Amino acid sequence: MGWFWADNTTTASPSCPVPHSNIGSCPVQHSKQDQPQVCPVNHKGLSDKLNPLNQMPYSISSNKAPGQKIELPKQRTMSTIPKGESTDSGNWEYPSPQQMFNAMIKKGKGDVPEDAVESMVDVHNFLNEGAWQEILNWEQRHTAETKVDPRLLKFTGRPDDLSPRARTYSYLGKVFPSQFGTEPPFDRHDWTVLRSDGQSGWKQVRYVIDYYGGPDDEDGMPSFYLDVRPALDNVSNALDRFEHWSKDLKPLWEKALGRTKD
Repeated sequence: MGWFWADNTTTASPSCPVPHSNIGSCPVQHSKQDQPQVCPVNHKGLSDKLNPLNQMPYSISSNKAPGQKIELPKQRTMSTIPKGESTDSGNWEYPSPQQMFNAMIKKGKGDVPEDAVESMVDVHNFLNEGAWQEILNWEQRHTAETKVDPRLLKFTGRPDDLSPRARTYSYLGKVFPSQFGTEPPFDRHDWTVLRSDGQSGWKQVRYVIDYYGGPDDEDGMPSFYLDVRPALDNVSNALDRFEHWSKDLKPLWEKALGRTKD
């Protein structure tokens, strides 16, 4: 999902932002239960040298591709996500639909319908913004202490690597299909977040994000589920998980002990 660009610079289930009446189908096929969800962008096939911050080519042309029939917008959208260690670095910037299309061609995805590219950009931007809001929720305790907002240093797509939790959910879905979904996430990303150390430096914290396709909502629009959490790389991240989830469980304990009213 994370198509931020560095040059020039289970949680909520948001509905798809794409106006489906304008295209033949959503680029992520959520309604097909007989097929696994797949990310609409192929993360393989690049032979160019990649930028280590986002695993994308350093530069992608904004020019119309050979044989391209539809004029695609070349304007890029700025995200709300701070980039790098310095405020001078600004925010991460999303690719334009034309850049997205050119990048997919370089990745061997030239068969993508041209009229679906703008919707793909909308979906990717929408999900990345949602993922960042979840990270801000996780980081809230630390931000309150340091009075310094977190920033995103880099990210990498790992669509072929199931996270341990996703693998566990997949197994449980086979054993308890009514309690757990059977479809694996259609994408995975690892984001390296910069957390203030309370002085003048940063601590790097790796977050794992699993992207799931949910059922259509009451209006027939597809929905998405983002499972965002710090990776279990160290004791500090494990404590963050415990603190986060114990806070969510506190109201249930209070009710069970009769300390709250229905």
